[in-house]
Amino acid sequence: MIYSIDVEIETPLYDTEVTDRVRDAIGTVFPKADVEVKPGRVVAETHSLDAFSDVLFEQEILDTARRRFRANMTEDGFSFSLKKQAAFEGVVNFAVGNPDELGDIDVTVTVREPDVESFIDYIAPPTEDGTPIDPDARTRGDRR
Repeated sequence: MIYSIDVEIETPLYDTEVTDRVRDAIGTVFPKADVEVKPGRVVAETHSLDAFSDVLFEQEILDTARRRFRANMTEDGFSFSLKKQAAFEGVVNFAVGNPDELGDIDVTVTVREPDVESFIDYIAPPTEDGTPIDPDARTRGDRR
């Protein structure tokens, strides 16, 4: 699939945290992101969620991801938050409810092409009993 997206990633950076660990938490889950440290926060930008999608497939959390994306979907994108410590370990753990003490990683995805629903289907395809309905979903678009 050919798509055009902008992904903005941001998390607070507290004095008690090691800056490189926070930067690595983002870079581990979003390896193509350009990460920048600013006063009190770490921000990043990317235009690909393929590696993130790979983790969703590997962890077998496509249904959970779809629910989180749709919970915060607008006509031009969606947003979600991730647990910072899990991201540092390369694990996707969606944050729900109150933010962690050190804050969550907030992600905002703006989709220009295709439509938002089609892009969600691409990165986290619909499943039946946990298995993607489309048997080619894993290899579609040559993800690897």
